[in-house]
Amino acid sequence: MLDPWTHEEEELRRREKAARSSEGHSDDPIFKMVLRILEVEGASGELVDVGCGRGDLFPQLPRSIPSYIGIDLVRYDGFPDSPAARFRKSDLNQGLPVEDGVTDVAVSIETIEHLENPRALFRELLRVLRPGGLLVVTTPNQLSGLSKLCFVVKDSFAAFQPVHYPAHITALLPADLMNIGTELRLEGGRIVYSDDGRIPGTALHWPAPLRPAAPPHGRFSD
Repeated sequence: MLDPWTHEEEELRRREKAARSSEGHSDDPIFKMVLRILEVEGASGELVDVGCGRGDLFPQLPRSIPSYIGIDLVRYDGFPDSPAARFRKSDLNQGLPVEDGVTDVAVSIETIEHLENPRALFRELLRVLRPGGLLVVTTPNQLSGLSKLCFVVKDSFAAFQPVHYPAHITALLPADLMNIGTELRLEGGRIVYSDDGRIPGTALHWPAPLRPAAPPHGRFSD
């Protein structure tokens, strides 16, 4: 029988290895989408970035957000060296190491699919937000044309192939995200797409002229 402390340490090392497999960064179209949302919503004040990776979001933030807290299991090389950017290490499957109502904006970019309990993450994100704060969570789109075709052919979503395991473990549909928001009584919930996706069977991304101007944009966004 494994000693419980030994098992816990082994599990933490497994999670750190999975976290490092992402190299702490996300694709530029995802950051651009998040920044568009911050602009449209007039976001200001402090921002908490859960699953911050290298902190790539920080230098792109608008001037209306002068303070940044990045939280992740690993402090990656390249995290911003700035008095306005603070790092806190945490196993994101546990509670976040910040106080209640500490921030005006909480974002979690391409992180929820790495975690065991998406509802627990949402509850923690809501806990750290001040009343009226903005919450932004991104995750792979399981309903893109690429992902639907992959599911038909391989019985699994495009971003949840064996090569993505054990980094990607929790696939969520837009309906799942909206249901969680309803359960937590969040207001103004909506689904936003990056308008960037790969053409099935190729390494090419959909060019703008081939994407429809009207919805459903989700078919062309990974």
